[in-house]
Formats: sequence, structure tokens, C-alpha cells
Amino acid sequence: MNFIDLQTQYKLIESEINSGIKKILDSGTYIMGSEVAQLEKLLAQYSGVKHCLTCSSGTDALLIPLMAWGITSGDAVFSSPFTFIATSEVVRILGATPVFVDIEPDTFNISPGKLREKIIEVKKEGKLNPKAIIPVDLFGLTADYNEIEKIAKEFGLLVLEDAAQSFGADYKGKKSCSFGDAAATSFYPAKPLGCYGDGGAVFTNNDELFDIMQSIRVHGQGHDKYNNVRVGINGRLDTIQAAVLLAKMKLFDNEIVLRNKAANKYNLQLGEYLTVPQIPNSCQSVWAQYSVLADDEQQRANVQKYLADNKIPTAIYYPKPLHLQEAFKDLNYSTGDFPVSENLASRIFSLPMHPYLKDEEIELICSKIIEYFTQ
Repeated sequence: MNFIDLQTQYKLIESEINSGIKKILDSGTYIMGSEVAQLEKLLAQYSGVKHCLTCSSGTDALLIPLMAWGITSGDAVFSSPFTFIATSEVVRILGATPVFVDIEPDTFNISPGKLREKIIEVKKEGKLNPKAIIPVDLFGLTADYNEIEKIAKEFGLLVLEDAAQSFGADYKGKKSCSFGDAAATSFYPAKPLGCYGDGGAVFTNNDELFDIMQSIRVHGQGHDKYNNVRVGINGRLDTIQAAVLLAKMKLFDNEIVLRNKAANKYNLQLGEYLTVPQIPNSCQSVWAQYSVLADDEQQRANVQKYLADNKIPTAIYYPKPLHLQEAFKDLNYSTGDFPVSENLASRIFSLPMHPYLKDEEIELICSKIIEYFTQ
């Protein structure tokens, strides 16, 4: 059994992917070919925004708008400690300071109430300049953008939606990647929409921001490749990856339906034994992961071992919150600073999730979990 099954998906669009790659190999337009512009137009339309800028990874998709905004030393950027390191890594790369905010226990996304409290605390301390918020759409579910955007407006902060796991999700009638001042997503192969290497994209409705980000993506380029008007990065998406994503977009909406069906089947059978994820009203997740909570760390270890003994893979996202990572030890956080994140990190684990999970595979996974609890 596969934790994520990319081969079944490939077989459905094999001829289209192969022909798209062959076309690029024949033309020799490996960098910034026409497929890149075609993909950017399609992704912008899909998300309901004016501009999409593809780039070389989800990490660069977070970095590019922060560079365009001039985020730098002395600036505070608020985000969640319960996510992958890339979200706050890009803040440190620019010399700014990540300020962590605890999460909601039911959605695993940043708590708007605690966010507001933390912003006020940082302003009162006066050591850092509050500049931006990076909410994370964890496991495929968007954060609470109605509340987050109100808070950002109140304090004059920029919002960068970290949609690395949520491309295609819905929040109150709007698509992921359409919130805040800009949004970033990832096309890492395991994502709901993934390419066959690294890739990412940035979304915005701001014309000026888009122009600056286009320049940053190609070494700060001005009117030609040897006219550099700012410091940038080498952040382009390969044309072959664009061709892969164009083919996959034809399956994408149906795959979201299939992911939701799989999640509903899990929920119906497992809710009596584990804490299963719940989606707020007027929202739809794309289920980048299907994550459940055990009662404690020991029970989690026992369930995972029982499943492994039955050849059922599991994973833990994320076993150590960012404020306890060695990379951020200079920020002087301690155990107990973010109790919700720490508690969930000790209990959470993920089950196989992809659009092509068979009913009998879900039945087997659920039956073994139930067997563990009832033996």
C-alpha cells in the first residue's frame, strides 16, 4: 500500500505528459518556454486572481514576495510554529524575525485571537517592527482569512498566504491563493497538485508587486538580462514541469472530489477511536494530508507500530514545532510557550491519502485501527 500514489495518476495522463515533454525536448525551450506562460494564465484564472508567477519551489514562492516587500532586519513576521520550516526559514534568510503564534486545536491553523494578542505584545515591546503575517493553510485547509485580514488591516500588516498545501481549497466561496496581499503555493510532487520535481507559484492582484516579483525571479532583471535593477534570485520554473502541471490540471478538480470522499470514509469509521479532522462550514479542504490525533504520544506510537506490522504506512507531520527547532534556538523560545502546537505534535499522525485510494484499502486501514482499539 502506498502512502501517496503518483503512479496511478501518471497512467491516466501518460500519453499527454510524454508528448508534452517530448515537444519541449524537440524545441529546446527548457527554461521559460511557452508552457510556463500558459500555466501561469491557467492557475491565475483557476484561483480567481489577476497574476500568477511560477517559480522554482514553494520556498522561493514564499521568499519572492517577502523580498519584493523589502522585509529585512528588525521586521517581525508572524506565523505558526506548527508547519514545515520553509515558512519561517525565508523570514530568517532575509534577516527578519519570525514571531510564532499558537494554533487552533481543531483546524491546526493559526489562531486569529492569539495573533492579535501577539501583535499587540510585539508593538508594546518596541524591539521589532511588525510587518507581515504568513498564515499557513495546513493539511489542505485554509486559515480563517476573514479574521486574519481584519487584524492585518487594523495593524497595517501585509498578509502572505502560505498555500503550499492548499491549492484548490475553498474558503467561503473563494479559492485558496486568492487571500491576503499575495499567496504562495508549492508543486512538490507530494502536494495535491504536484509536478515531477520542485516547483511553486506566487499569486497577487497587485500589478506593481507582480512586476517587482517578475524581476526578482530572474536575478533582479531590468529591461534585459544584463540590466539588473535589484538583487534577485534564480527562481524560474522549468518548462518541463509546466508541461506536467498543465496535464495534471485536467484531473485536478475530480481528484479534489475523490480526496474528500476518502476523507469522509475515514471520518465515518474512525471518529469513535481517534480525533478525526473537521472542516468548518463553507470550507472545502484538498486533504494534502489526512491527520488524526491519538490520546497521547505512547498511544500514537502503539497504533503506528500496529499499522506498520500490517504493512500500512503512516507519517508524522510535524513531530517538533518550529520554536523548539535548533535552527531557531536564538529566538529563546522554550517548551510550554505554545502549548496547543506542542500537544498536537505529540499526538498527531497521518494515514494514506491520495485520490486513488481504493475502498478496500480504506476499509483495511480502518479495520486495523479498530482492531487495535478493540482487541
